[in-house]
Amino acid sequence: MEQWIEQLGALWPLLISAAKALVVLVVGWIAAGVISGAVRRRINATPHLDQTLGNFAASAVRWVLLAIVLVAVLGVFGIEATSLVAMLGAATLAIGLALQGTLSDLAAGVMLVMFRPYKLGQYVDIGGTSGTVVDLNLFVTELVTPDNVQIIIPNGQAWGAIITNYSAHDTRRVDMVFGIDYGDSADAAKEIILDLANADSRVMTDPAPWVRVTNLGDSSVDLTARLWCKAADYWELKFAMTQAVKEAFDDKGISIPYPHSVEIKKEA
Repeated sequence: MEQWIEQLGALWPLLISAAKALVVLVVGWIAAGVISGAVRRRINATPHLDQTLGNFAASAVRWVLLAIVLVAVLGVFGIEATSLVAMLGAATLAIGLALQGTLSDLAAGVMLVMFRPYKLGQYVDIGGTSGTVVDLNLFVTELVTPDNVQIIIPNGQAWGAIITNYSAHDTRRVDMVFGIDYGDSADAAKEIILDLANADSRVMTDPAPWVRVTNLGDSSVDLTARLWCKAADYWELKFAMTQAVKEAFDDKGISIPYPHSVEIKKEA
């Protein structure tokens, strides 16, 4: 019993240090979250700064504060910050090799925030992966697809990939191709398409709607329509015009042909 009490007495300072370290860790973790959230809200509330910068800065502040908390926790156990720095300095090469991918993502994140090829809320294609940007932090870019699937892309891969930003400009051009039968009037079909485009308030008047015969196919005369609209109206306008042209062609007796083949038999 006396030996057990002596062992407990020897462990008691360690248990106290562990309890203090746990308190410091919990408080520091909560404080890092609160402060980083405050930084995000403050930046996002500034009119001339976009939310991309706010998320990135909040992420950076959070990780810096957590590093400080880690140093404080080690200090509770008697490991001084100077000793920790010396240990890290001696292990710089090993740490650099082990974390080279993470450090690359960090550097790429800084470049993405500086040059801003995309921002929060924009619909982009990054190396063949498409979605709406919902987060850009120190290490990853988070996208959400139209069917609500989350996609995480490391910043290093995002920075090194071809980025197509569909939301970078306020306006977009809708290109549509309509095929009509060779026996139908191309001028009548063009007039129908232009009338429908001019009647739709989403179609811009400058640049004006453009419709031309662009191809003589195997089974159809192809007309291309180019309509300008706000980027937010792109898909709804495309879908609405496709249906409207089909219904108008039906009413006016203009047929939309489909590929077909003719079989010819030779008599012996």
